[in-house]
Amino acid sequence: MKNRFICAEEVAQELSVSKPYAYKLIRKLNEELKAKGFITISGRVNRQYFYERLYGAGNPQGDTTMTYKAGQE
Repeated sequence: MKNRFICAEEVAQELSVSKPYAYKLIRKLNEELKAKGFITISGRVNRQYFYERLYGAGNPQGDTTMTYKAGQE
């Protein structure tokens, strides 16, 4: 099973940007997720959400699950 989270190194590679800029993007995306009530992990962002926000589509591998919302266990 592929990791559900994408790290800064992968983001930097995917977008051909520096790692500091990748961290900045991850912080922004995590802030959006927190505002929606999701739990986030510093330095990583949900892979599906990353692809949705940057490309307007789901994960290329077709994984459409997005779980772990705050308050739901």
